[in-house]
Amino acid sequence: MIARVSGVLEGFLNLMTRGGPVMWPLLGLSVVSLALVLERSLFWWRANGSAGRRQVAALAAALRDGSVERVMEIARLRPSIYGAFAATVAERGATDAIAVEAVEARRPAIDRFMVTLSTVITAAPMLGILGTVLGIIHSFELLGGENVITDPKEVSAGIAEALITTAAGLVVALLALFPFMAFRAQSDRALGRLEALAAAAAQGRSAVPAVASPGRAAKPVHSSV
Repeated sequence: MIARVSGVLEGFLNLMTRGGPVMWPLLGLSVVSLALVLERSLFWWRANGSAGRRQVAALAAALRDGSVERVMEIARLRPSIYGAFAATVAERGATDAIAVEAVEARRPAIDRFMVTLSTVITAAPMLGILGTVLGIIHSFELLGGENVITDPKEVSAGIAEALITTAAGLVVALLALFPFMAFRAQSDRALGRLEALAAAAAQGRSAVPAVASPGRAAKPVHSSV
């Protein structure tokens, strides 16, 4: 087991050495993107999983009924962006201005780390291209030097550096791209559910007067003129 781990580590270090200095920033980007993908995956699994869908349905029903206490209880039992939004519109009112303000208050949690992932997707191929250019420059320096090249491996090292960094940059970008697009879809879904909760709150708010005074006729207003 130890020998196998040692062999894998040796092969990894050999690949990093052949790829040149650009491989280390690419390794850093891959670690960052992996950590962010894991964090966002856990966040969206909690928010939009089966438990999250049940919470949204319960919050929508409570908002339509105009039950502020029930909304607060649901939001307290399972903290989420939906619970916080529903608690805000239930407590402060379901006006358009308050709903928009509540959505914007949740947006930092929804869009968290998306800019960083987008930067990784853009920067990784560019670093790969930089490594390609550096490897080609190294090969041309050897070909244009005064010393006669007797071993083709001296030139192939620069070519290998160019190809390895290009491939590594593309791999890092692709591994971050697919989760990024999935998180964008989850973000759009979350915003749609927030809009549905706002509509349920507005519906409950408009139904409150009819429930509070059923069958009560409006008093006639007599003009003093």
